[in-house]
Amino acid sequence: MNKLISSLDGSPVHALDAPGRPLIDLLRSKETEFLMEAHDGLSAAIAARAGFKGLWASGLSISSALGYRDANEASWTQVVDVVEHMVDASHVPILVDGDSGFGNFNNARLLAKKLEERGASGVAIEDKGFPKMNSFVGDRHPLAEIEEFCGRLKAVKDTTGPNFALVARIEALIAGHGLDEALTRAHAYAKAGADAILIHSRKAVADEILAFAKEWDNKLPVVIVPTKYYNTPVSAYRKAGISTVIWANHTMRAAIAGMRDICARIQADESIAGIEGEVAGLDELFSLIGYDELARAEDHYLPRQTA
Repeated sequence: MNKLISSLDGSPVHALDAPGRPLIDLLRSKETEFLMEAHDGLSAAIAARAGFKGLWASGLSISSALGYRDANEASWTQVVDVVEHMVDASHVPILVDGDSGFGNFNNARLLAKKLEERGASGVAIEDKGFPKMNSFVGDRHPLAEIEEFCGRLKAVKDTTGPNFALVARIEALIAGHGLDEALTRAHAYAKAGADAILIHSRKAVADEILAFAKEWDNKLPVVIVPTKYYNTPVSAYRKAGISTVIWANHTMRAAIAGMRDICARIQADESIAGIEGEVAGLDELFSLIGYDELARAEDHYLPRQTA
């Protein structure tokens, strides 16, 4: 299925040719870049149409959409299948939340290989064991041994092509360790072949993230996820030389809020008349999924009806 399909006017219908190089270029950009969360084909199409240069295939959001908790309850094969739909529906490179690699070096390299085959542009692997727990849930976040995790990173690099980006995600601050531990891990992961470092925090202020960025001094591009420290202005990230900011779960949370409110109103009103003007029209839905291309293809390939 991983072939570029062109519409009759020559424009791409699917972004299956999205290479890894554009994602690496985003990570290495001198400007701060932004990745938008998506969790299925439709949300990927919406985020791409909004103008985002890249997408974040969120483990939390994909798991939630499947009805699972973000604790490795969804299998890696389910995640890969969802990512393929996202690739098909969008025109931008996708960085996949690979959790901790779903096991040891062997699981991590198999995951990365399959993601690359399905058209993903990169994967982020976090330095926890398997199964992992969402970083914002509870306090049980044991870290992987540095040497063992470096083996996972090396296995991914040895298995994937040069344009497939590998982001090493450091959970030291989440687990209650200090800046020194985070920096020690960052240096080891850089040596193991990571293309960028994702430093994660769940504090309401960005102080420890900015301190890391200052000490790290862009030895590799720095990626952040400001879900909890959302009040920090983007200008602070630019000043700190942050490479990439991930808006990590907001299409999913927006969908929850929207569906919750609409369902409640329809239930209370026993009618859809009152909400019709507040939801997306069917024309917008059909446009996002490419029904216009299908109509042109039918005209081209199907025999014409005769009276």
